[in-house]
Amino acid sequence: MRTRRSHLLCTIIISLLAMAPSAFTAHAVDTRIRLNTVGFLPEHDKRASIAAPCSEFSVNDEASGKAVFRGKTLGPVHNADTGEDLYVADFSVLRRPGLYHLEAAGVGRSAVFRISNEVYNFAFYTAVRAMTLWRCGTAVRGTHAATVYAHGACHLEDAWLDAVGGGHTRRDATGGWHDAGDYNKYVVNSGVTVGTMLLAWEQFGDRIRRVALDLPDKNTGLPDYLSEIKWELDWLLKMQTLDGSVYHKVSTREFGPAIPPEQEKTERFITPYSSAATADFVAMTAMAARVYEPFDKAYARRCLEAARRGYAFLQAHAENHPADLTGFRTGAYQTKDDDDRLWAAAEMWETTGETICLADIEARGAGKKFDANWGWSNVSNLGLLTYLFSKRSGRRTTLVSEIKAALLVTADEIVRARDAHGYARPLTLYYWGCNGGVANTTVVLQSAYRLTPKPAYTEATLDALGHLFGRNFYGRSFVTGLGASPPLHPHDRRSMGASNAPTWPGYLVGGGWPRATDWKDEAARYDLNEIAINWNAPLIYALAGFVSEPTKRQPR
Repeated sequence: MRTRRSHLLCTIIISLLAMAPSAFTAHAVDTRIRLNTVGFLPEHDKRASIAAPCSEFSVNDEASGKAVFRGKTLGPVHNADTGEDLYVADFSVLRRPGLYHLEAAGVGRSAVFRISNEVYNFAFYTAVRAMTLWRCGTAVRGTHAATVYAHGACHLEDAWLDAVGGGHTRRDATGGWHDAGDYNKYVVNSGVTVGTMLLAWEQFGDRIRRVALDLPDKNTGLPDYLSEIKWELDWLLKMQTLDGSVYHKVSTREFGPAIPPEQEKTERFITPYSSAATADFVAMTAMAARVYEPFDKAYARRCLEAARRGYAFLQAHAENHPADLTGFRTGAYQTKDDDDRLWAAAEMWETTGETICLADIEARGAGKKFDANWGWSNVSNLGLLTYLFSKRSGRRTTLVSEIKAALLVTADEIVRARDAHGYARPLTLYYWGCNGGVANTTVVLQSAYRLTPKPAYTEATLDALGHLFGRNFYGRSFVTGLGASPPLHPHDRRSMGASNAPTWPGYLVGGGWPRATDWKDEAARYDLNEIAINWNAPLIYALAGFVSEPTKRQPR
């Protein structure tokens, strides 16, 4: 086992390698050369898009400046959504680990990138640690690239019951993660977030275990990753009422100002329940019951008991019930509950094996398709995946085949979208938070790969990451603190409160819309540059699939 000191040294080295190219070279970077600035895995595809006429290129060792690969570009390829003619440089055959840059003849040089089996380890660490830095109800502290990020304990009065008819009395609703650039907490958005993160554990837990997350609290016997998710689950368990229904959110009535979280003293309220929040709660806690059972049986039982109460409530109240948010102008997260109930039924069946849950998921899952573009308002994908990959007996064979075929059809659609795009973007739509949508495609792709190990599914997953880390119209990383020229002005109240406030690391920003070319790195543009837990979750999922055991170097 590595010592704390060696782990810290490794983290520092990888952190430096993940910094902007200027940390390694004084040469100017031409942002018309666009590639994954975090880097590439040795055995996988490596491509760059060049937004200028170019016929030849080389990949050069960063230390010596010598070319280690030379090639000719392909193209031009017209990219309709950005209105550019792009030339593609393919250097996939280069597999030797090292630090490099690409030089395009007649254009310039790219940002520095790394080739390594460990290239995504620090990015994964940083994205999960970003969740730790999102914690509410406690002081947080973290270090990234020699900068300390910290705030004091916040929102210790969560929350008041006025809006649910409880008078001006307080119910303990402390804890959890802040939702986004604001400090409120929403059960529905927690649903897709926790669900995606737990799915990453179920699919890639053997990889995730390798990463020490240096958490401030240590749950004895719990892997760090599950310990972080438990911080959110503990809050969620506080949101369930005695009858099994689940309150919709904890929120101020209006969005608050850009001040540090511990300075926000505006009263925060619990809002009435919604059936979507209740169903998502059931799915999360049922899933948690089986994930945590090997590590903490008492906690797993608590989660399952909560899931059973919520599921019983849903069975007794079959109607869609939106939350009454009268008087609140903060995030609504209102959605019809069909998909949420499907997911709840799937997780309940997978955890309990009860026939009533099996009948529920099979009735709801019949005729369902997988969506390439999905998120908090449509979580059917999560339920279908749980049913599809279940090891339990009793599933309807024809429905299993139907869902399997549907998954592969959607994965192939995503690959075709990737193939047709000059930056290998696997999603054709642009909307508020579309970078999160790009990350969400990786859940479909990686799950399809589990059924059919088609290399295109893995390569498209890596291309999604590549797009988010710099192979895009801007030639910039969309994740704070990672890759070349990452966002400096996210819509994040922790960073917006003072002119010298640091940019907190590890957060995926929303991205440009309605056009691909509309993104601006401006804090005021919440529609373009906000951060959110439901966008970080699929980023974490995508990275989890490529976490690698650090290379063991032989003594000299």
